[in-house]
Amino acid sequence: MRPTSVSVLIVAALAAAALAWLLLAAFYGSIGPNLPWSPAIVLAVLAVAETLLAQNTSARIQRKPGTPPVDPLAVARYVALAKASALVGALSSGFSAGLVAWLSVAGTEAAHDDLPAGIGGLVAALMLVGAALWLERACRIPEQPDSEDEDDPDRSPGRR
Repeated sequence: MRPTSVSVLIVAALAAAALAWLLLAAFYGSIGPNLPWSPAIVLAVLAVAETLLAQNTSARIQRKPGTPPVDPLAVARYVALAKASALVGALSSGFSAGLVAWLSVAGTEAAHDDLPAGIGGLVAALMLVGAALWLERACRIPEQPDSEDEDDPDRSPGRR
């Protein structure tokens, strides 16, 4: 499995931002009284959970004292969670960025009232992307040198 590509996340975010702008331009008047805070709260809770999981997993993979060994199947599941969360976070951050941009230029009282929820959603989505990328990185096995000879640059393979 390859690491998550930052370029894929950026393209997904830009596409979601464009979609948000188009949808808001067409349907903002019929959305309802206020944007909810629930998406921002859910994304923030996921970001905190993945941050804690990344910290714990990293310590266990590096075999720090006092940490139990990590189950390889659990690490595979964490990587799948991290990859999915990074994409969801990128889409959410793009959509929220488009929302914030549109609300900033709309100039209505309702748009001004919805701006804090949009900014909160953007911040929470960016936190989720960061936590997901950290979790994915925490699941990597540290590189081990093959032998002690590689640590000494003055020793060539032929000399002993």
